[in-house]
Amino acid sequence: MIDPYDILGVTRDADGAAIKGAYRKQAKTSHPDAGGDVETFSKLTNSYELLIDPVRRKVYDDTGYDPALADTKDLESVLVLETLMNELILDDREPGSFDPVAAMRRKLTDQIVSARFHILEMERHRGRIRNHLDRIGRRPEADILGRMFRARTDTIGEAITKSEAQIEAIERAYTMLEGYSYEMVEVVQNAAE
Repeated sequence: MIDPYDILGVTRDADGAAIKGAYRKQAKTSHPDAGGDVETFSKLTNSYELLIDPVRRKVYDDTGYDPALADTKDLESVLVLETLMNELILDDREPGSFDPVAAMRRKLTDQIVSARFHILEMERHRGRIRNHLDRIGRRPEADILGRMFRARTDTIGEAITKSEAQIEAIERAYTMLEGYSYEMVEVVQNAAE
């Protein structure tokens, strides 16, 4: 995630005047008309707009997240975590009786294993199709069956690429959980038992 405070070079308690001054100073050199990079200037402008808006700034300060500053890949990973968060919210167990962070990590690991297995299966099918394609005799005028086999291998290749991107998003979501811990409630057994 992009930190707007770092982009603008201001402290977290900076007021509106300090934010505006930092933006103007950096905009002079980072604006594309002044030889700056378009992407850098866009990040600068988005950071300024976020910090100058009290509501967006409060949400960012509370959550560390703002859609305008998020990397697309990070958004995919946040969506993976959001799905797991919804599952945890619906869990009827008492808070403190289980570790939701560990549960999320386990589910992410299971998703990665499942996606990798799915990729292996697709690669196996694609290999079988290629084997058929190598063995089939071709008609000289129109190779309809050949085109159909090649279309299938292309489709499987696209599905493999999609699954690999899904694995990357899940792995990134897993790293987003680093540094979190959860305090469990100690169960005290009754001495009379």
